Amino acid sequence: MEFVKRMTKNRIIYILLILISIGIMVSCAGKKPVEKLSLEERYKRGQEFLENKKYYNAQQEFQIIVLSGSHTEWGDDAQYYLAESYFKNKEYILAIAEYERLTRKMKYSSYVEKCRWRICQAYVAESPNYYHDQSNTDKALQKLQEFIEEYPDSEYRSEANNTVKELRNKLAEKILESALLYIKLHAYDSAIVAYEDLLRQYYDTDLADDAHAGIIQSYSLMKKVDEAKDYYQSNGDKILSADLKEKSLDYISAAESDDKK
Repeated sequence: MEFVKRMTKNRIIYILLILISIGIMVSCAGKKPVEKLSLEERYKRGQEFLENKKYYNAQQEFQIIVLSGSHTEWGDDAQYYLAESYFKNKEYILAIAEYERLTRKMKYSSYVEKCRWRICQAYVAESPNYYHDQSNTDKALQKLQEFIEEYPDSEYRSEANNTVKELRNKLAEKILESALLYIKLHAYDSAIVAYEDLLRQYYDTDLADDAHAGIIQSYSLMKKVDEAKDYYQSNGDKILSADLKEKSLDYISAAESDDKK
């Protein structure tokens, strides 16, 4: 009986070895021989793949050059286009890592400014809608402000300034939505705090008008007519929107009418 068990066990091992051997042979047979190309040939292939939007193939070619020829004339080109192949494939976090590698290791490369700009764009692309966590928006703003300071004459300066404005509006919108929620909950004191926070941080955004009008509305809803009037007297000229200025006066009038009842 023991002999039979040993034979069965040996047979199983034997079959497994055969299957493994077959698997190895099939695997080897399916592999194509590695192409022995020069760095220049790989670079040209990588460019062709990139132009034809075959980003994964481009990544492979440029990665080989980066690993084996970073010290050659193709080094910074390959590093830049490796990052580009990630960026254009919307793999922004990987793209940032590769752009930063170039700016860190090849400080005198002609690609540095473009890499710095691409890093800004990648963080902007990763910036979510206002109701989500805004860590990447904050990071994008930081990178944009650094770029504007370090490259004041850059061809991307105007776009960078406009992007800063858009991102600041987004962050202001997040605070504005919180203030509006407080008003719905009749938590007017908290709404005023939120509006004041918006004005303190984002006074130069398109939503500053809404914050001023919101403070007047909150005081009016609290039946604090004098405070609403005083605020309008001090800040009414800062409300540029004619509609919001009119609404602010309507809030005060409604509060006065209720107060007389």
